[in-house]
Amino acid sequence: MDAKEKPETTSSMPQRRPDCIKCFDALWFCYSPFHQMQNYYRYGEFDNCFGKWGDLVDCLALKTKRAAEAEEILIAREKAKPHIWTFRTVDEASENWWRMYKHLVLMSPPLPGAAQPPPRSDKS
Repeated sequence: MDAKEKPETTSSMPQRRPDCIKCFDALWFCYSPFHQMQNYYRYGEFDNCFGKWGDLVDCLALKTKRAAEAEEILIAREKAKPHIWTFRTVDEASENWWRMYKHLVLMSPPLPGAAQPPPRSDKS
């Protein structure tokens, strides 16, 4: 076959296939002493790596499906993921900020003219 005679693909978009090597590498790294000690330092417990096992099994299961079916599943998963840049209203952003940092504000002495916590709403 000459370099000029390349087989042409039937569709313009390449088929996406899951790359199970990445899942296996992530699982292998999960059991490394470095990751386990880092996880223990950060969270106080060792990582059981169940999520990585699930990803690998899922990837291998997708490999057994027909290409079109696997493509549909991957596209559906991509659409179901929340977008990284989700916007919040001012009230939602304020509530989130107070939820994350109120322990720091309540522990520190009040400063004159400093922001006060938002009034407590009856939505619990």
